[in-house]
Order: sequence, then C-alpha cells, then structure tokens
Amino acid sequence: MLNFAVEYRKAIDTITDRRRLGLGMFVLSDEEWVLAKQLCEVLRILKHATQFFSRGMPNLAVVIPAMDHIDNVFTTGIINTHMLDPAIRAALSLAKKTLNRYYSLTDRSETYRIAMVLHPRYKLEYFKGADWEDEWITAA
Repeated sequence: MLNFAVEYRKAIDTITDRRRLGLGMFVLSDEEWVLAKQLCEVLRILKHATQFFSRGMPNLAVVIPAMDHIDNVFTTGIINTHMLDPAIRAALSLAKKTLNRYYSLTDRSETYRIAMVLHPRYKLEYFKGADWEDEWITAA
C-alpha cells in the first residue's frame, strides 16, 4: 500500500489539496514523502524474504544466508548517514535487534547448521566466507 501511495503521489497530493473534500489534514509534506519512499525501499528486503520463504519448497539451508543478507542490508542502511533519514535508521536499528534475537535462536537448534553443512552448495564454505570464528565452524 505504501508503494502505491509513493507511486501515485501526484494524484494523492491533488486529492488531499482540494478543500471541498475536507482532506487537508491528510496532506503530506515533501519530507514525509521522502520518508515514505525510503521506508518502501527498506521494507522491500522484508517483502522479498517473505515471498521467498512462502514459496513451495523453502529449506533450512537457506535460512541463515537469508538472515545474513537482511542483516547486511539493515547494517548498510544504519551506517550510511547520507542515504536514509535518522528516523528510518532508528527503525532499522530496532529491526536489526529483532532480527538478531531470531538469529540467536538458530544457535539453540543444531538443525540449521546441519542443513547447511549437508547442503551441496554451502557445506562449511558458507561459514568461512561469512567470517565465522574457527571454533564456531568446528562446532557446526
């Protein structure tokens, strides 16, 4: 829905600007439109992840790489102060904290690591490429 609003900004601005419709209180400022666009971009990664995991055959071996990718996107958004508004970066920090809480739950289940090690594409190379500590790789 937010994507729709950003895409049809001109029409929404026109409708909310008409006094006779009484929608003036819903007019968004230019800054609010910038925030809406940035929020759309940030939420896109979560939309794609949801669609990916809603497919017919998701498997455990892709959970950790997907979470790592989302974490990288969030971290980039938080660090890059020129790219996003401080409010969006603060929201990303909270989202990253939530993601990390779920990521830590994968440590409680050996199933994720076993699935990764047995997967022909990943094996132990994924953990090495992700800069896991040697003792974590050995434990996996």
